[in-house]
Amino acid sequence: MPLQTQYTKSSPMPRLDIDENSPYKQQLEKLLLEILNLGLIKGDFSHCNLEVIFVDSKTMREINRTHRGKDSTTDVLSFPLECDFVACDFMDSDFDFSPLDSTAAFERLLGSIVINTELAKAMSESYNHTLIDEISLLFIHGFLHILGYDHEVDNGEQRALEQRIIESIGLKQSLIVRVQGD
Repeated sequence: MPLQTQYTKSSPMPRLDIDENSPYKQQLEKLLLEILNLGLIKGDFSHCNLEVIFVDSKTMREINRTHRGKDSTTDVLSFPLECDFVACDFMDSDFDFSPLDSTAAFERLLGSIVINTELAKAMSESYNHTLIDEISLLFIHGFLHILGYDHEVDNGEQRALEQRIIESIGLKQSLIVRVQGD
């Protein structure tokens, strides 16, 4: 079955808010649709937005220092906004992401994923795969954090789901597995 490249308001997929000129926009839209089509993540996200921002290492270092107190750059950061429902528990239910008031044209912002393209390029070269593969891995990792998964405190749930997703779509080893293997 060919991968759907466009999505509509009736799709369970959130709208990705990415700079129109980004060379990664179309690929990440396809990736997100593929992830949701796997059926591993429940919910109708059609009334949601997900912001994706690409930055350099210097900017990422500033963001990391400001928001996490770590004076170093990193590859990906996630900032979930719907904290009242974004938690692993909602994965087991059919959470209704539809607008709170059906008469209002309202979309919920799930959060923001910030990706360091300089570090992604270096990592793609280090792991001998394409830049878009590395950005895809970073996006998947960040998206799961947006949904409330946290590999630093969970019992392996994020690691397992991340691994299932990347294996299902034919990507290389997950970020969590890579870091734990170092």
